[in-house]
Amino acid sequence: MRRIFPVLMLSFAAAAHAAPPDAAYEDMDSLLTEKGLISRLGSHIQHARDTVGEQASGLVINAMAFLGVPYRYGGNTVDTGFDCSGFVRAVFEQSVGKILPRRSDEQAAATQEIDRSELKPGDLVFFNTMRRAFSHVGIYVGDGKFIHSPRSGSHVRVEDMRMAYWSKRFNGARRVQMADKGP
Repeated sequence: MRRIFPVLMLSFAAAAHAAPPDAAYEDMDSLLTEKGLISRLGSHIQHARDTVGEQASGLVINAMAFLGVPYRYGGNTVDTGFDCSGFVRAVFEQSVGKILPRRSDEQAAATQEIDRSELKPGDLVFFNTMRRAFSHVGIYVGDGKFIHSPRSGSHVRVEDMRMAYWSKRFNGARRVQMADKGP
């Protein structure tokens, strides 16, 4: 069930994006409530909706669909599990069609540097967890929190960047440039 739920959430999210935005949010809220996630994630989802565009809030909602997927070094699918950069890459590809490089340091190099004070949901946050710059990546969800696939034996989860461990290792923030859509 743990592996099926993210796939169902992504399918549902894709269908919901075809509906008018208010209807999509209501349908997604119903599903998240039914699965017991809305009480844990509601403030993050609402913050994303309030502070960024529809595309970024959809990206954050889709990222939340992967909560509980196990960590796997080199993993980049729901079926195999995710490492940190594989998770970020899969979320961006499935949510907005943007294909990011595979490794976290490459993702940092391919995205626009922003100040921590400029963070918006959907931005990337990087950490030095292996004694090298940009060795870990996650997706900012708002309110000082980020979603990521942390380490072996763990699973995709939301954590607070202000915790001492993450705060000491914060390496920088980046924004993924989306292609402009023509008229």
